[in-house]
Amino acid sequence: MSTETLSVVICVYTEDRWDDILASVASVATQSLPAHEMLLVVDHNPVLLGRLCAHYEDDPSVVVLPNAGPRGLSAGRNTGIAAATGSVIAFLDDDAVAERDWLRHFAAAYEEPRVMAVGGRTVPVWSSGRRPVWFPREFDWVVGCSYLGLPPGRVQVRNVLGGNASFRRTAFDAAGGFATGIGRDGDRRPLGCEETELCIRLQRALPDAVVLIDDRAVIHHRVPRARESFSYFRARCWAEGLSKALVTRRVGVGAGLASERRYTTRVLPVGALRGARDALLGRAGGAARAGAIVAGVATAGAGYALGSLRARGGRGGTGGAVA
Repeated sequence: MSTETLSVVICVYTEDRWDDILASVASVATQSLPAHEMLLVVDHNPVLLGRLCAHYEDDPSVVVLPNAGPRGLSAGRNTGIAAATGSVIAFLDDDAVAERDWLRHFAAAYEEPRVMAVGGRTVPVWSSGRRPVWFPREFDWVVGCSYLGLPPGRVQVRNVLGGNASFRRTAFDAAGGFATGIGRDGDRRPLGCEETELCIRLQRALPDAVVLIDDRAVIHHRVPRARESFSYFRARCWAEGLSKALVTRRVGVGAGLASERRYTTRVLPVGALRGARDALLGRAGGAARAGAIVAGVATAGAGYALGSLRARGGRGGTGGAVA
């Protein structure tokens, strides 16, 4: 049995997700391996902070606290890291629910001392009731979920995906926290990549560090209708390119795009061909999925090019993480 204690951090920012937040907390409360503690970090929203404090005032297992840094997800996570007392810190999206053995699978992986981070599998829950017929599974990272092309099982990867991830406390001692200036700021910027940059920095600080994904550590992530649209798909791909430019500026092109090269040269061409084949066979959405893959690559590439130009000009550039 694992001797690790697991703190769970859930970063929240809007009352619009009130029911989702309560469901996320409830899913942690019913884990087969109990959490050491839960921390709800509220991102510069005094009304939500007060409402959550009142709701959980009689529950000592839930700690509600304000983001102590600048607005945004990275600073919220850093606030949770600073307040957590567990030997492992897990992160769960505020609009996701964890399966009962989520923490148990995380804890089991840390029996190997070199393991410094463990991520899981994130399954989309489409608000419309079904996946849009045009939406390629290879691009599920657009909506914060695990995508077709990730290796199955418990495997070593470059980086975890931030909405379903855990780190040893000593990982942050060695590498520092999440970089602010990368990642989401509420709904205003559909950005990401902060976990990619952190995992690369971690493996540079600790060359023997192992980063894993265990696809048995499952969460179910709600995808709102607004994110089921092609306009959001394009915006998120554009932001992805901008973020990759910022990450490569910080860690170098070799490390920053190592996994992306395999993804764009192997996974996506197969997906596009699969869509074209489905179209020829008369299957619904085949041509649209192939077209979305091409559009997604082109949009992310354009975002990366612009972000790289901005970085060279000293203006920076920022937006999902590919493991």
